Amino acid sequence: MAIPEFLTDTVKDYSKQATAAYSAPIDTSQFTGRQFVAGQDPMQTQAANLATQGVGSYSPYLSAAQTAQTAGAGALGQSASTIGGLGSLTGSQAYQPFMSPYQTDVINATLTEYDKSRLGGQQNIRDAAVNSGNFGGGREGAMMGQYNADSLVNRGALHNQMLQQGFGQANQLAQQNFQNQGSIANAQQGLAGAYGNQMNQQFGMSDFNRQGMGQDINALGSLGALNQGQQQAYLSADQQAAQTELNEPYGRLNQYGNMLTGLSGGVGGPQYQDQGQSNPWQTALGTTMGLGGLYGKIFN
Repeated sequence: MAIPEFLTDTVKDYSKQATAAYSAPIDTSQFTGRQFVAGQDPMQTQAANLATQGVGSYSPYLSAAQTAQTAGAGALGQSASTIGGLGSLTGSQAYQPFMSPYQTDVINATLTEYDKSRLGGQQNIRDAAVNSGNFGGGREGAMMGQYNADSLVNRGALHNQMLQQGFGQANQLAQQNFQNQGSIANAQQGLAGAYGNQMNQQFGMSDFNRQGMGQDINALGSLGALNQGQQQAYLSADQQAAQTELNEPYGRLNQYGNMLTGLSGGVGGPQYQDQGQSNPWQTALGTTMGLGGLYGKIFN
């Protein structure tokens, strides 16, 4: 198709511009590369460091809980041993270990003194018999026999009294020892329970520590991701602006050529369309929400 004469100069001008534009290479580094990727926000870095520090942070609490568990098991074992020994502290012979080793000496000394004290009474009976002229007589013998019989009865009663007193004291001591051992067993059980509570407290502190750390990481990471998303929106907008600026001559030439084609009676080609422009903020926001969700799952 012949070019109308009035368009000859215009077409030549278009050709020069098109040749110049399409001959020049496009510097893609102006709208591509890492310079358009937002770096990690300081709060994200802090969250990552905190998460790294939190790995294994439960170990001291676990060690303390294990120590408490071992101590509690030992106290419970001691309590069981103490309770098991209570059986030997009961029964008819339980008092014997608490009988005083000096009781026999005390009884013997007391009875010896008693016997000595009764000798004076025998002498009085003899003296009375002599004074009454019945010395060696039947009356003296009867009185002496009655006196000695009373002495034996009283001596036996005294002996039994001292034995009963010793038995009562030993029995009381045996009962007190049984109660003391029972109290020790209860104290040992209470100590085992206290160690159990301490173990649970250590586990609770570990959980609280990790949950609190997880919440801090979540907050720092989410805020950092929000800041990173905002920065990414700025960089994406700059990237689109740079790309649009580089593509602008081609769009302008495309429209210029279509206009010339139309003026010369031909059918114009498709209109130039710039590459789709995305919303930088929406894109960054989607990334931010995804990163924020990841931080929220740490230690939870």
